[in-house]
Amino acid sequence: MALPAEPLPAPSLPSFDLEEELMDLHGLPVAGIDEAGRGPWAGPVVVAAVILNPNRIPEGLNDSKVLTPQAREDRFAEIIATSCVSITIGQVRRIDRDNILQASLWGMRAAFRGLQVPQAAALIDGNLVPKRFPGGKARAIVGGDALSLSVAAASIIAKVTRDRIMVKLAKRYRRYGWESNKGYGTPEHARAVREHGVCTHHRRSFAPIERALRIMNERDEASPVAET
Repeated sequence: MALPAEPLPAPSLPSFDLEEELMDLHGLPVAGIDEAGRGPWAGPVVVAAVILNPNRIPEGLNDSKVLTPQAREDRFAEIIATSCVSITIGQVRRIDRDNILQASLWGMRAAFRGLQVPQAAALIDGNLVPKRFPGGKARAIVGGDALSLSVAAASIIAKVTRDRIMVKLAKRYRRYGWESNKGYGTPEHARAVREHGVCTHHRRSFAPIERALRIMNERDEASPVAET
């Protein structure tokens, strides 16, 4: 006879434990840092840094990827109202010039400086601390947006900010469906690139866009020139 299935453990929520550990270690406020938009074919990468007020931490903070759009918007407003927030936008030209990783690391340094808190430590989502990070008191945390409330807050700020940018761009560049795909390489987006080519907000250093440009150039070169 089959044994009854054991209930799965409830997923853990981010906490303020890592922040308290760093605050005890350095005696400094702690910023959470996260980015949104490393993977899309179009649009900027957005990095946010957030220092939560320990006495006014908004309810319901979590990794932005597990929240509904409306929950993200609600949390965004609460974080802005109660916390110290800095946002940096890495435009496409920087991504194409430096590569997406370097643009993201630049954004982390810039967002941290933008907090204008002379002395602070940082928890950074991922496995890298940017070189020449201001103050040098930073810790990289893989999956930090699911572990740290400050990083979760930063993930929400970055995600909502970038989504708003892409929805705004979608009104000017209607063919690509950015209001729904946010610039990611969905089948809809890929089909639009094949049919209509690329625009100034596409990341030309990304392989699918680079390939689309090459195909377009080859097609143009193969087209017969009309006689005058």
